[in-house]
Amino acid sequence: MNKVVTIEKAIENIHDGATIMISGFGGNGAPHTVIEALVKKNVKDITLICNDSGTLDFGAGRLFTNKQVKKVICSIIGPNPESVKQHSAGTLEVELYPQGSLAEMIRAGGYGLGGIITRSGLGTLVEEGKQKITIKGEEYLVEEALKADFALIYASVGDTAGNCKYYGSAHAHAPSMAAAAEYTILEVGQLVELGELEPQEIHTQQVLVDAVVLRGGQ
Repeated sequence: MNKVVTIEKAIENIHDGATIMISGFGGNGAPHTVIEALVKKNVKDITLICNDSGTLDFGAGRLFTNKQVKKVICSIIGPNPESVKQHSAGTLEVELYPQGSLAEMIRAGGYGLGGIITRSGLGTLVEEGKQKITIKGEEYLVEEALKADFALIYASVGDTAGNCKYYGSAHAHAPSMAAAAEYTILEVGQLVELGELEPQEIHTQQVLVDAVVLRGGQ
């Protein structure tokens, strides 16, 4: 099945108020072409789940600069002065999690788990209002799984059916996000035909991808 579509077709159902996951680390490995299309479409009130808020005008940071994000769930916002400014002004809601917890919460959402248990955050503001359990005398914090309406991910190489392989920072959360969203858009740097990727080099399988777009494509 050929899932290659235009950028406009890929994002046509992304609506105001959507919950969106974006892959990458500090903007590296992010689906920049799809992000730019969202900026152009000017989708508002997004709940964004990502590793970080990027930097000013790079990666997910473009969405903050354009004031499209209502809430962000991530590990850090400090490198992006615009997200910090909006949070300080009370126009951006922020939920911060340790990076390991965040990664596992996304994975749990993709693989049918209700949440994770962790000791990270115990005894801090992070535990307020959350369930805690005791296992073999040790106390753990329960963090709920994360899911999304849409996942926007990037891979260096992908085929027309949506099988892909990542390189470097593109590995950050992308495989789990592809599984944790109702609709996954895969942006690829290089597009190949189905069958050109060896099975052992495929990191995310086509069953988890709904649309494929080419970086810089129309």
